[in-house]
Amino acid sequence: MRGSVDWQTAELVKVIFVEGTKKEDRVNPTHSNFLCVSSFKTMETYRSVLNNAGHWMKEFYCIKDFEQITAEHIEAYMLYKIEYYPSKQYLAKISAALGKLEIALKRYTLQKYGVEKHYDFQIRQLHLTMAKSLNWVYDGYRNRVYTNPYALIASMTNPLHTIGASIQVQGGSRAEGICLIKAEQLHGYRIDNIIGKEVGVIETKEKGGKIGDILVNIETYQKVEAIIKMDGKFKINYKAYTEEIRNVCKKHGVSCESSHGFRWTYAQRRVREYQKAGYSYEEALQGVSWEMKHFRCSVTEHYLG
Repeated sequence: MRGSVDWQTAELVKVIFVEGTKKEDRVNPTHSNFLCVSSFKTMETYRSVLNNAGHWMKEFYCIKDFEQITAEHIEAYMLYKIEYYPSKQYLAKISAALGKLEIALKRYTLQKYGVEKHYDFQIRQLHLTMAKSLNWVYDGYRNRVYTNPYALIASMTNPLHTIGASIQVQGGSRAEGICLIKAEQLHGYRIDNIIGKEVGVIETKEKGGKIGDILVNIETYQKVEAIIKMDGKFKINYKAYTEEIRNVCKKHGVSCESSHGFRWTYAQRRVREYQKAGYSYEEALQGVSWEMKHFRCSVTEHYLG
């Protein structure tokens, strides 16, 4: 399947959207409109999810053809979304949209090749159920800070995970910002004017395509640099990374906030550093917001509760 992500989702929508089709037909396995979508608004919502998923998979898995999407990619995307502590309704919408993607791909390949290709995205529903049962979805404010993040990091057995978590705690990066770092993203050293110390500078590309520098300890920077010199890049398997975080949290008997908990920890610490440097509370909020690739200072307040 060729074309841009948006073009491909438009083509897939055509095979499952039947405006005004009756519910009795949509739930009848023998009817041609079985499992189709009849509401334009619902289809528009689902397509928005699929566009987002498509761009994410293209960025992190180099998937340019929707026909190449597998259950592994669907699982990784669900875990990525759970990482941001979504509402129950939002995560359910994502799962539903990915379910329609499975149906659309089956019908599209049947029309194109005369044979329906196999797609099974049931893993999406399993992760939705798991997220609900483990309270990994939003249901009111919840402080996601790790009170002793370096104890968790010290318990990790994978050296890459140890470095990745350190980057998140020290620089406030999202998980996607540390899963792949290349040589051109290493920007050397500079003085962090807030704490008055020399730090390493790493450029990251994160949610929404936002690009910017994060500041990390020199030791962490040099570890990343050494790995890139040896392997050509610093790369982490996202699923394995989040699984190890869950394991070490269980080992320490603390609530697992996944890798995003390290970002929360950074936000609270960094606001205090700004205030110690003489900035007002509002100035600290805005400064940290910019560092975390947000715009409004109110976003930082969310991390403070």
